[in-house]
Formats: sequence, C-alpha cells, structure tokens
Amino acid sequence: MTLLIHNTCGILTGLKGDAARRTGSLRIRDGKIVEIGDLSPHDGETVLDAKGGVVSPGLISTHHHLFQSVLKAVPTAINKPLEPWLRLVPNTYWSRIDERALNVATRVGMVELLLSGCTTVADHHYLFADMYAYDPAAVLFDAAEDLGLRYVLARGGTTRTRKFDTDEVIPAPTETLDVMLKRVDALVSRYHQSGPNAKRRIALAPNTPTWGVTPDELRQMGVAARSMGISLHSHLSETENYVRFCLETYNMRPVQFVAEHGWVGNDVWFAHLVHLDESELRLLAQTGTGMAHCPQSNCRLGSGIAPAPALDALGGRVSLAVDGAASNEACDMSAEMHCAWMVHRAVQGAAAVTAEDVMRWSTSEGAAILGLPDIGRIEVGATADLVIHSLDAPRCAGMHDPLIAPVVSGATTVRHVLMDGKPVVVDGMIPELDLESLLAEARSVVGCLAVSRREPMQDITYG
Repeated sequence: MTLLIHNTCGILTGLKGDAARRTGSLRIRDGKIVEIGDLSPHDGETVLDAKGGVVSPGLISTHHHLFQSVLKAVPTAINKPLEPWLRLVPNTYWSRIDERALNVATRVGMVELLLSGCTTVADHHYLFADMYAYDPAAVLFDAAEDLGLRYVLARGGTTRTRKFDTDEVIPAPTETLDVMLKRVDALVSRYHQSGPNAKRRIALAPNTPTWGVTPDELRQMGVAARSMGISLHSHLSETENYVRFCLETYNMRPVQFVAEHGWVGNDVWFAHLVHLDESELRLLAQTGTGMAHCPQSNCRLGSGIAPAPALDALGGRVSLAVDGAASNEACDMSAEMHCAWMVHRAVQGAAAVTAEDVMRWSTSEGAAILGLPDIGRIEVGATADLVIHSLDAPRCAGMHDPLIAPVVSGATTVRHVLMDGKPVVVDGMIPELDLESLLAEARSVVGCLAVSRREPMQDITYG
C-alpha cells in the first residue's frame, strides 16, 4: 500500500539553493518518499488531500528543556537576564519536579511541538538526582513513544556545585565523573539507536563545559562519549558574562577553550553561541561543530542575537531550537522560524536571511547535526517525516508567494503531521489525546509548584 499526498500548493524541501522548492504531489511507500511530481492516484491507493497547503519536512528542534513546560512566566523572573533567571527558575524549582510534574511538562511540551510541525526534539535534560524516586529518562522516552516523536536525550549533569545568595535554593544535583559516565553508558545500552532515522538517541551533555565540570573532566567526557558512539552537546557563549568568565579563568574564549579539550567536530553541537568573534566562527565552520540557534529565548532573556547567518555563510552548521519554555513561554517551532527570519533582518538588513534558509536550518541542517541524515528533507529515498501546513487562515490570505507562509506569516496552522509516513497529527489534532485533561493537569502541577515570590538579594554570575 502507498500514500499519495495530493493537491499541494507546493513543497519546501529543506534543501539548499534551487532544490529548496518543488511542486506536485508526493508518494510514500513503507515510510519512505518514493516519487515527487505530477502524480495521479493509483488504484486502491490512499490519498491525503493537502487542500492547497504547503508540505515541508518535519521540523527539528535541536535544543530544549522539556521539564520547563510547567515553569512559564514565573513572575519574579519574567524581566530578568540569564544569570538571575537561572537562580529564580530552574535552580529554585528543580527539586519540586516529581514524576507527575515531569510527565505533564514533557507531554505539554511534546504536544505543542507536534502541533507546530516538529517531529524531532533534542532535549537537554540535566535533572538526575539521587533524591528522585523515579527514572527521568523512562518518563521522557515513554512520552515520546506515546506521542510518536523522535527523541534525543542530551543527558546533562554537572560535577561541580554552585553557590547562591540564600540557603533556600537547594543546589542542583551533582555526580562524580565516573558515576555520570556509568549512568550514560547504561542509557546508551537501553535506549540508543544508531540508524540514520533512529527514533531514540543519547548524547552526553554536561550543563556547561566551562564551569560545570573541570577541564580534565571535559576532555575525559569527549573521549568517553566517542567510545560509546554518541554525540556531545552543551550550552556555550550564551551571554557576555559567560565569555568574560572564560577569558578571566582560562585566558581564552569559549570556543577556543572547548577546542583545546577535544569538544569540536561533526559530533558536537552547542546551544546559543550568541557571543562569538570571527576566529570562533571560523573554527566552528572548519571543524563542522554545530549551532543550536535559539532566537526567541535569547531575545526573551536579553542575551543578544547569535551570528547564525555568518556561520551559515562560512559553510558552518546552523540548526534551530526552541530552548526551554521557561525562557520562551512556548515551544512552537513555527513561531521560532518566524523569529529567526525577522531578528537578523532587524540588525543586518533585509537580505540577511531568507525564508528558505530558515526552513533549511529547521529541517535538514538539524537532522545532520543530530546524525539523522534520512530525515529533515523532501527528496526520493528520504524518510517521510512530513508536515502539511494549512493556508486557510486570514494571516495567509493575499500572499503572492504562499509557499513561504510557514516561515513568514508568523505561524501557520498545521493540518497534518506524518512520522515514517504514518499520521500523528490529523486535521490539527493528535488522535486519542485528551487535551482538555492534559491542560487541567498542567494547571494543577503549576499550583503545586508555586513557591513564595521573592526577588534575589543579589544577581548571580558564573563561578
């Protein structure tokens, strides 16, 4: 049996240059795209009417913190920059994230991602505490399996604790390096799949390479991850304070520091990379080290604008990510694409980035960075992770080039989402999901998480 996606407005392929656009229909067999073009239905073939919508690859978010989906708009931190925000939100609330809270947060985040056309998420989860009476990894992977997403667990953690201005903040969990690596190895044995369209992956992802672990531990982590056959991920250069700390402590900029310790290459990607100089851009491009560009979170926290177009122009690897909803208040990949298209034009001019560039960052580039080359693109032989974006809303009316509406209109309505050619979103809804109950659960969890609202006695910096 085959499936024909028929009556499309056009196709955004996720590829570069003239290959970025196609017209016609798509035929899918056994989860793969087998034909593209002017196609007619075969006898007995299932036909999915796109109703004039735009077809794109499933979107890919390369950096997220799903547990933060129940930590949106915390009043004490809504107008704070990164360092005090870290103290007031994740570091204040982490110890209250029980199994129910994590399960609800994960499902809320994954549902929002799916309904915005995202089929693959790399989740940087770093809360693995001995005090927990549950297995966070099992909660996360089970939710992804239930909802049908491809899920990469970037397994975080730290070996060094952090001091705060009050004893009311319970320090985030730490592990010795040996314990962390043993636990990651166990996750690899249990969950990691190595195929080019794998549904489950593990990456090793210390919270920060510059102060969360020692330099020697950082180097050992790189060696260990490569011996396990997994990738490396972390935050880097998110704020000017981050860069200043690295210069003062190690007498080098962050990208130079991680390169000195074996943390560059095609198997490494970093979130944010906002504050880079030209030498760092060249080093990232030359080594194939990836960027998870998080424009909405960086705007929300006032961190700056990452030089994604500059890295892309050098032949570097740029992907898109929503980051945690506690610093974004959403995890909507369509809105993230729109922000990425707008923000660089605001400071660099109208030619800074095209809609096709942003779609490529959100699909094929993200797939390549995550080591999943069979997804993120629409061409014969690729895995059929696909989105049909509706153009029926008033925001899409009057467009002379409706094909780029999923990027330039702010947010299109996602009509259908397919994973391996099978529907996971149908007519804008997730089959068998009781959304009303999930939202009620989220409201209940937020009520349970509530703590006293107090401003910090002093801003917190790195170190």
